[in-house]
Amino acid sequence: MRILMLTQSYPPIVGGEERAVEDLSVELAARGHDVVVATLRQPGAEPRHSPGVRVEALRSSVYRLRRLYGDAERRHAPPAPDPETVLDLRRLLRRERSDVVHAHNWLVHSYLPLERRCDAALVLSLHDYGLLCATKRLFRRGAPCSGPALGKCIRCAADRHGVVKGTPTALATRIGRPRLRDRVDVFLPVSGAVAEGCALGSEDAYRVVPNLVRDEPPVAPSGDRRLDLLPAEPFLLFFGDATVDKGATVLADAYRRLTGPPPLVFLGRCLVDGLADQPGVTALGPWPHSLAMEALDRCLFALAPSVWPEPFGLVALEAAAAGKPVVASAIGGLRDTVLDDETGLLVGPGDRDALAAAIARLLADPDLRERMGEAAARRAADFSAAAVVPAVERAYGMAIERRRARCA
Repeated sequence: MRILMLTQSYPPIVGGEERAVEDLSVELAARGHDVVVATLRQPGAEPRHSPGVRVEALRSSVYRLRRLYGDAERRHAPPAPDPETVLDLRRLLRRERSDVVHAHNWLVHSYLPLERRCDAALVLSLHDYGLLCATKRLFRRGAPCSGPALGKCIRCAADRHGVVKGTPTALATRIGRPRLRDRVDVFLPVSGAVAEGCALGSEDAYRVVPNLVRDEPPVAPSGDRRLDLLPAEPFLLFFGDATVDKGATVLADAYRRLTGPPPLVFLGRCLVDGLADQPGVTALGPWPHSLAMEALDRCLFALAPSVWPEPFGLVALEAAAAGKPVVASAIGGLRDTVLDDETGLLVGPGDRDALAAAIARLLADPDLRERMGEAAARRAADFSAAAVVPAVERAYGMAIERRRARCA
């Protein structure tokens, strides 16, 4: 099968969605499919070519409006067609003649002007709530959002992105939603939480397909001096961007309530002021995935205390695959990846006392950590390539049949 992946960013850009797209692409290629990844050019980072996968970089007109982007490392596709991206995609589509176009979030909008009824089947993975939400988060004023409404969405997007960027983003998201629902053959939300949050309705329109964990995680280069920065003694690990939404401040408060805890390591961009200055805390910044996995292998257990409805929680899944229990918030897709009191502990989002108590419980009971780690490793098999890739292939088959029915 000829598959064209559309993703706004791709490794070496570090992020859960980028890793998920690369892992899936590599596994599909290993099963004999012809896979091409089309991704937007990112500032200062040429996309890398993964084993068996061809990667094409696309231009973007919106990127020229640099003042609209506060993230110097990663820029995002808009929820509307981008003229230069559309032109580059047109040339690529004429050359590739794909059977399936598998889009990932908003880059799909630059494909829609080129899509015709009898063209390749269109599959859209939903890694967040961007189908309905202009901020992609379904999170407003410190709490999960009750759902979209035009005025509310405009105000929320303006608060997060500024009026100049937020208002058109909210309007474009609202305007583009009906067209997406009409043109996409199969939606693939990464969790039940995303399917519910995006109001996908009947399961005839979608299949929940989680992100996968590679059977053989990347090996950290021997002798990398960054590993020497990890504490020599046992430590706790938070990896991913340290933000308020991901519970970094809640975790810092809970950590202060512990008596004589081991070091707490933050691995990722630290976007909370003063976090690195707290006693016992080590903030190491973003590391390549292979090094992050080595840090995970060395830690006591991982922490995922998000206060927003995480669409999936890849961090928790990677910890499970490494045989590590996780203390996580009972919200969003984290409820799919962490089984409470079996593979880890779930606590109420934002509950500092409960978080501190869960951490203290695991610290005090090595046998419990071992049992939960073993159960987590078994649970991770449900997210292996052997389990996930066939589900994706079945979704492709369903999408192709639906596309043929449209042409009949």
